[in-house]
Amino acid sequence: MDRRRLTVPVAKGEAVSAVLALPPDRGRMRGTGVIVAHGAGNDMEHPLLAAFTDGLAGAGYPALRFNFPYKEKGLKLPDAPGILEDAWAAACRVFREESGVAADRIVAAGKSMGGRIASQMAAAGALPAEGLIFLGYPLHPEGDPSRLRDAHLYRVGVPMLFFAGTRDRLCDLAILRGVLGKVSAPWKLELVEGGDHSFELPKAMGVPQSDVFARIVKTSIRWLEETVDGN
Repeated sequence: MDRRRLTVPVAKGEAVSAVLALPPDRGRMRGTGVIVAHGAGNDMEHPLLAAFTDGLAGAGYPALRFNFPYKEKGLKLPDAPGILEDAWAAACRVFREESGVAADRIVAAGKSMGGRIASQMAAAGALPAEGLIFLGYPLHPEGDPSRLRDAHLYRVGVPMLFFAGTRDRLCDLAILRGVLGKVSAPWKLELVEGGDHSFELPKAMGVPQSDVFARIVKTSIRWLEETVDGN
């Protein structure tokens, strides 16, 4: 696997780190690139994000994962929404203009907060994405389904792929299905049986975490091929 570390300049002189995973065989590179953002409590080195971008690159999809500024500084509290959006926009700009990847289409993906910010920007027309992949969508605060983060999803106009663990305390599945039933854009929901918000399974299930990640990658590749590529 060819991984390249990049620097992404963000507003006001700040910069964040990124890792670009490229297909081993450049002749089989797809025309769709994927950019991935991390969640509130982790960074771009989270095992799920590393496995996700490496897996996509192995199938021909160039994939970039990046840090938000607060994680680059080693802080725990997420940046203000505007700064998170600036980082997303900067990552897209670097991917398109400075990475050397000639992608015709971009799909935005994210774990929890990273996907939510991408979807809010897509709904507002502020992110040039032709698809969204949610690696665990934070539909509501943990254990509090009364405070939904769904309003912008009804304005998204591109296809969406949702991965959800059946034990995710930040995404009540019954409520999510109700939300998706009112979404106008094409969508697909893929459940990870026994998975929590990071798709970790109880040890009693006896399923290696690598198998869970591999399934997420395989499903994403099939969705990209059927929904985004060439459209």
